[in-house]
Amino acid sequence: MVNLTIDGRAVSVTEGTSILDAAAQVGIKIPTLCYLRELNEIGACRICVVEIEGIDQLVAACNNTVLEGMVVRTNSPKVRVARRMNMELLLATHDSECTSCVRSGNCTLQTLANDLGISELPYEKRLMHDPWDKSFPLIRNNDKCVNCLRCIQVCEKIQGLGVWDLANRATHTSVNVRGGGSIAESDCTLCGQCITHCPTGALRERDDTGRVFDALADPDKVVVVQIAPAVRAAWGESLGLARGEATVGRLVAALRQMGVDYVFDTDFSADLTIMEEGSELLHKLAHRDENTFPMFTSCCPGWVRYVKAVRPEFTAQLSTSKSPGQMFGAVTKSYFAELKGIDPHNIFCVEIMPCTAKKAEVAIPTMVDACGDPDVDVSITTREVDRMIRAEHIDATTLPEEDFDDPLGTATGAGVIFGATGGVMEAALRTAYHVVTGETPRPDAFSAVRGLEGWKEATFDLAGTPVRVAVVSGLANAGKLLDALAAGEVSYDFVEVMACPGGCAGGGGQPIHDGEELAGVRGDVLWGLDRKAKLRNSYENPSIEAIYRDYLGEPLSERAEELLHTDHFAWSMH
Repeated sequence: MVNLTIDGRAVSVTEGTSILDAAAQVGIKIPTLCYLRELNEIGACRICVVEIEGIDQLVAACNNTVLEGMVVRTNSPKVRVARRMNMELLLATHDSECTSCVRSGNCTLQTLANDLGISELPYEKRLMHDPWDKSFPLIRNNDKCVNCLRCIQVCEKIQGLGVWDLANRATHTSVNVRGGGSIAESDCTLCGQCITHCPTGALRERDDTGRVFDALADPDKVVVVQIAPAVRAAWGESLGLARGEATVGRLVAALRQMGVDYVFDTDFSADLTIMEEGSELLHKLAHRDENTFPMFTSCCPGWVRYVKAVRPEFTAQLSTSKSPGQMFGAVTKSYFAELKGIDPHNIFCVEIMPCTAKKAEVAIPTMVDACGDPDVDVSITTREVDRMIRAEHIDATTLPEEDFDDPLGTATGAGVIFGATGGVMEAALRTAYHVVTGETPRPDAFSAVRGLEGWKEATFDLAGTPVRVAVVSGLANAGKLLDALAAGEVSYDFVEVMACPGGCAGGGGQPIHDGEELAGVRGDVLWGLDRKAKLRNSYENPSIEAIYRDYLGEPLSERAEELLHTDHFAWSMH
């Protein structure tokens, strides 16, 4: 153990502990801006500087380790002067129009500046005004960038992509697309992890809420909204609701208060996805000699973009099943439109997703199978729907519980767990087991695929046939798995991949809590909803039974193939 003194307090910590962590152990929170544990410990922002007795120069607490007998002062006059000056220098190159920034009130830079009492700057403002394609789903504003390098490290270390890099030198240094090209020409998968790890408003999703408000104001439009599984675990975080209070029923009520005509559950189409994808897997297993394995899930658009851009040799192994959101749009503008006698061209279909890549998915030219219009008209993130609720002056804390509309509002626990890593795999195996054996699986028969590990694998017995599966979250982990497959080091029948660590619960469109990773907490909410569900298997959903009986026929039927499946070769990333 190493013994030292921090702000007059005796501290004993293990060797190799950073000054930042040592201080935290005795309740001293040294402010940071660029720091991300194990990802970005570079001391670039100089906000975490501290004074060490016997050393003239201040040092960064985040990347300097403790020494025996060290005496540390975290807020001495010398430290306060330096910290304030460093913040003022950062603000001198920062667009401080906070009232027009989506991160206002949830910005680490803004919070630190307020804490330091900075109300005016002694330096002249110098902004970059770099151009950016505002039509792309991910928006970068370098006038709000503090060059913390978080986005570079997250993209490279967590996602294995390296889309971002430093450009130029000295006072002209900025972060931009690696190689100097446009973001649309890059391999960006739109996972959004750079957005959720940015401490300021330099990165955000394209705001599509205006299109939704326009549709709500159009008397000729029938506005249909679907709510994705992971949204229900996070939507209340920025609206003052405790996790137990932010029920999906309250979100349904908020959307109806806005004027939405029909509110449905994407969990329904998650069940539909399982019926199609599970049947697709069983068909391939029955004709093993005619297929290449493993079959990969295709419900994560960030993962599909990754395959298309980085590993196109695996494109043919993606399931042809559309994502639940796209399946929902297709059945809304066909099956539902016929049931209600609505002209499908008048339906405006909105999906609320924990995801930024969905904004690109809804614009894929081939996703127009129902009536020639886009199956889903617009995709908004959890953050965007929260902004809409605030813009409509709706007090989320007083909302009642309301049910989804029928017939696309009934779902099972299997649909709910789509939002957690391992959930798609478990849901598919539950149904596959039933199809093969005619029996209902034990509730936790396939729980081995749960958990936040980046790469999990298991083998399950389906009526005497061993099925080898793997579950991966985070694209760097996906890349390692693909390398292992290509080298013949591993072999699987079915693989679930989610671009975001922890799955959709940790999606790039979820509420931002700087320095906190909440995918596990949100995922636990979804697993809890599954345990409480009356129906836990997709094939038990009465609305799924009805749509196959009355409209689709059976999984993989001609009509199901037309509406619910897609050709991944029919569109290009760039």
